Amino acid sequence: MDDADVRWMQRALELAERGRGHVEPNPLVGAVVVRQGRLVGEGWHQRFGEAHAEVHALAAAGDAAAGATLYVTLEPCCHQGKTPPCTQAVLRSGVKRVVAAMLDPFPKVRGLGAELLQKAGLDVTVGVAATEAHRLNAPYLKLLSTGRPYVHVKWAMSLDGKIATASGNSKWISSKRSRAWVHELRGKMDAIAVGSGTARLDDPLLTVRPPGPRTPVRVVLCGSSELSLESQLVKTAREAPVLVVSRRIALGEHAEALRAAGCEVLHLPGPDDQAAIGQFLDELGQRRMTNILVEGGSALLGSFRDAAEIDEAHVFVAPCLIGGAGGLGPIGGRGVERVAEAMELDTWTFEQIDRDILIHGRRQRDWRP
Repeated sequence: MDDADVRWMQRALELAERGRGHVEPNPLVGAVVVRQGRLVGEGWHQRFGEAHAEVHALAAAGDAAAGATLYVTLEPCCHQGKTPPCTQAVLRSGVKRVVAAMLDPFPKVRGLGAELLQKAGLDVTVGVAATEAHRLNAPYLKLLSTGRPYVHVKWAMSLDGKIATASGNSKWISSKRSRAWVHELRGKMDAIAVGSGTARLDDPLLTVRPPGPRTPVRVVLCGSSELSLESQLVKTAREAPVLVVSRRIALGEHAEALRAAGCEVLHLPGPDDQAAIGQFLDELGQRRMTNILVEGGSALLGSFRDAAEIDEAHVFVAPCLIGGAGGLGPIGGRGVERVAEAMELDTWTFEQIDRDILIHGRRQRDWRP
């Protein structure tokens, strides 16, 4: 693999990341146009329904695109969607070579874009920085492959692994800057989920402050308790969407009161928590949600772990010791009997934010359909 190809594709990947939170359920895509070793144009998919990365990059290059190489993180589309096929723009530009990090698994493309360009006489290379491209678009690939959104989990804990004291108090374990980082993450999500216990104890708003590119649906998954009509979530349901999910056969008058306050109430008839989590994710996938954030508490995080539905973790570790046998750990549920059966997360990174350490890791999963 040519070093120059890798270098330019890395730039395209950097550009693609700028679209996160703005383009979903579309993929993140970046593109650069290079002529005789010199960058002459670059762009990225900036907003859902608007021009794709190739169009922006080729427009920036103008006449300099003729005879140049186009580097793009995803195979150019060849179908009419909300915008015209990118292959048309590529052919009009006069570029002689296209380098794509990966083929697009979307059924209307899936190799057809690369094939069209090759038949038109362009030199097409696929697979440069493919691993990085798959990691970049893991949420898009998972939604296409499974029909379910990509699941982020987040918690803050003390150095001795507690997310709250025995009385349930948790404000605040993480620093103010760490909490601001979480709001940035929230602003890129389609939904934020908590359990009814967390909703009762913390009475959170689950909004994005300041607002981000997305307004996530605030979700409460109810187990043994209901969402109070006096909660901040219910009181602000007409300002930002609230979805209440329950396995109960009927919520009766309480459900009607929630609906009257502006909440959506969804009944999932799964026989157990694991089945309910799957039904919940299927429902969100049908709504074309791409990324969701599960913020707790321990029981809900445990249900997602037991269902093997955690894709990415964001964990803040604060330099404090809470102690106490009754202090809560971050993940409840059934768990495993042997350490060898533990869910493995990899591609770890570490970052210091004020006094906290942010640990970020992903599961190694292949979402190619």
